[in-house]
This record gives sequence, C-alpha cells and structure tokens, in this order.
Amino acid sequence: MRKHWWVYAILSIGLIAMLFPFLWMVLSAFKTNADVYVYPPKWFPSQWNFDNFKRVFEMVPFALYYFNSLLVTVLVTYGQLIVSILAAFALSRLNFPFKNTIFIIVVSTMLMPFVVTMIPVFLIVSSFKWIDTYQGLVIPALFSGFSIIFLRQFFISIPQDLQDAAMIDGCGFFRILFQVILPNAKPAIATITLFNFLGEWRNYLWPLIVTNTTKMRTLPVGLRYLMTEGGGEYHLMMAASLMAILPVLLVYIFSEKQFIKSVTFTGLKT
Repeated sequence: MRKHWWVYAILSIGLIAMLFPFLWMVLSAFKTNADVYVYPPKWFPSQWNFDNFKRVFEMVPFALYYFNSLLVTVLVTYGQLIVSILAAFALSRLNFPFKNTIFIIVVSTMLMPFVVTMIPVFLIVSSFKWIDTYQGLVIPALFSGFSIIFLRQFFISIPQDLQDAAMIDGCGFFRILFQVILPNAKPAIATITLFNFLGEWRNYLWPLIVTNTTKMRTLPVGLRYLMTEGGGEYHLMMAASLMAILPVLLVYIFSEKQFIKSVTFTGLKT
C-alpha cells in the first residue's frame, strides 16, 4: 500500500471532488435563504429547516410530477427490458434469415443521436394523437439499441451446452430463455435495469417536447418550472433535487450486488 500511495491519493482527491457537490446539495436543502447567501459559505445550516420540502409542494404540483416520473420510468424500464431480452435472445441464440443484417441495423441505431430522430418520432407520435399522453412518453422509448447489444453479448457468453441439454430434455425456446438464459444473466439484467431507470428518470428533452399540460409533466421538466417559480431561492431547488434523486439511490442499492457482478464478469470467458 505504501508503494502505491500516490494512486490512493489521486483516487481520494477524485472521490472528494465527486462527493462535494452532493454533500453541498444535501446540506443546502435544509438551509434558510440567509444561510445560502452568506460569505464565507457555511457548510452546515444555522438552523435545520424542514419547511423547504413543504414549500416545494406548495409552489408547484411536485407530487404530480413525481408520480408521472415514477410511472413513466417504471413502464419504460420494464417495457424496454422485455423488448431487449426477447430481441437479444433471438439475435444470440436463434438462427433465421437476415439475422446479421438485423443486428447491423440495431447497431446503426446507436450511431444516430436523438436530435436526428426527434422530429420523425414526434411526427409519428403526433399522427397517432399521442401528444400529451402516457403512450407518447412511454412507447417511443421501448426500443434501445444499447440494451439489446449489451444483453446479446452477455447471452452469447453463456455456454451453448446448457441450451443443448435443455433442448434434449424437450424444452422449447421460451423455456430455454426463462429457465436457462435469464437465471445466468441476472448481473447483465440488473445493470441494464439500472442504466435504463437512471436514463429515463433524468430524461428532459422528450417529455418537454411531447407534453403540453401540467398534469403530464415529469420531474425534470417540473424542476425547470420550479426554478422559474422559485427565482433565487436555491435552497428550495436543492430540497427538490434531493427528493428527486432518492428513487435512483434506492434502485442502485437494490441492484448494487448484481451490478458489481456484471462489471466483474466483463471480459471473462465462461
């Protein structure tokens, strides 16, 4: 350890740099306006103010924004996971015409940024009259090229002998998927679930485009309106931000074990 002290020193500096904004946000969420605009800056509030969280709900329909974000994020996460698992299983374990061509098309979707497909997707959603609806928020996000490719590569690493043994025992493709592939792919599924949840929870641009009314706004869009309503009351913004990150922390805590396994297995042959 002494030999590589400089490595630990650099990592410690990086850790402090990453934790500093988070700790400042948590402490500022309990400050008064006077504690925020004080020089020199104060780490801890002079008086812990829990009314900041109540004021957030009074200024904007924060509970509605929270519900919309939870509903849309859960639907997109699980819907995208189901689509990705089925597509990845087909591309990794089944033989059918144009399989490689379809895979190349899936890979090519990752080369196009969202701003390129944003207008065509909006026109399609508009033609279905899904503007300002949950369908418009959820259905366009059910396809993810990254999730399909990630799961496909993990499925390929599972020994073919397991599938052959299951087929000898009379298992069909769906039994092979649910009883052989998925139990051995828990780390990859947990990782994709975490990435999808985090990505959709903080999604700002698409909900901003496809929603018009307050009742359909999600949390990232709602936080932007809170900044308009709150003006310079940054302690209220910190309180709202603290409440906004709690679901992400909970999801990570429950999927941490499988996520670490996925990182550990990366690059290893089975």
